[in-house]
Amino acid sequence: MSDSMYEGMSNKPARPVGIVGYGAYIPRYRLPGTEISRVWKGEASPGPVKEKAVAGLDEDVITMSIEAARNALARSGISAELLRAVWVGSESHPYAVKPSGTIVAEAIGAGTHIQAADWEFACKAGTEAFVAAMGLVGSQMAEYALAIGMDTAQAKPGDALEYTAASGGAAYIIGPQENALASIDAHFSYVTDTPDFWRRANQKYPEHGQRFTGDPAYFHHIVSAASTLMEHEGLKAEDFAYAIFHQPNEKFPLRVAKELGFKPEQVRTGLLSPVIGNTYAGASLVGLTAVLDVAAPGDRILVTSYGSGAGSDSFVITVQEALLERRNAAVSTQAYIDRRTEIDYATYVRFRGKIAMR
Repeated sequence: MSDSMYEGMSNKPARPVGIVGYGAYIPRYRLPGTEISRVWKGEASPGPVKEKAVAGLDEDVITMSIEAARNALARSGISAELLRAVWVGSESHPYAVKPSGTIVAEAIGAGTHIQAADWEFACKAGTEAFVAAMGLVGSQMAEYALAIGMDTAQAKPGDALEYTAASGGAAYIIGPQENALASIDAHFSYVTDTPDFWRRANQKYPEHGQRFTGDPAYFHHIVSAASTLMEHEGLKAEDFAYAIFHQPNEKFPLRVAKELGFKPEQVRTGLLSPVIGNTYAGASLVGLTAVLDVAAPGDRILVTSYGSGAGSDSFVITVQEALLERRNAAVSTQAYIDRRTEIDYATYVRFRGKIAMR
């Protein structure tokens, strides 16, 4: 985007903001890719990811959001009563009519004088809520706002998506930059109407546009958002310690990183897809929690989400000294990854309600 096209747009809120608290949640159950191929192909061949996280019978977007939010609150050091928004981004909300946000808000002890709502934009629903929280805090309408990206991703049995459609996500408390673990230095979004992935009302499983999924969907939107933001901020790939891109598999993020000039080692720490699958609304946000668990003060991070439909949100984030004191106040993302119980395909079918009983 040229400077003239950028004129009149702001990639920063009026008041500087940052990440005051963060937390992930990943279910313990794991379905190996080899188990999916054993059932549908008759052989245990490797798939696009090693395994995927699967929500248990007593888990859904709401319960997992509560766990991630509690981790974010623990790292923030603030009371939930100080929150002025609880926003949950997902494409698998438990209720068609009843917000997830109100249940999460009450469960974590937030007050009643808050904004509470659910967000949708496929895999970037979480970063949409993140941007809205930046705006609410940045306009001084609130001191703190909670943004969550969480999913129990759906996939038709036997479809290619079944290998990667996983469960999990992350929560972020946005607040004034002076209290932040990491500052949010700039943001840019890019959207178009590209038919790569969709699910109509009352349709149980999503469909994908096959040839549109990579090009022009994923690559065009991420490159457009990230390159425009970097150009406007005068930054190059070498100025970042880490880069995190939406993670539908391992191949796509590494390819888009190369197109933008990043080296594989800059991407690896936040690349969780080979281990836990694609958590959809929480994918890039979970990757960011993994990086914040190990990053050093002064490290600059590029985060770019992608949502089918289609669009990308890109952010420049810089780690602050306060992170060193507070990141161990909650469970690390790696600890959630390491805590695993392997299941077979039959158990997965039962957990995820793949067999309709009525």
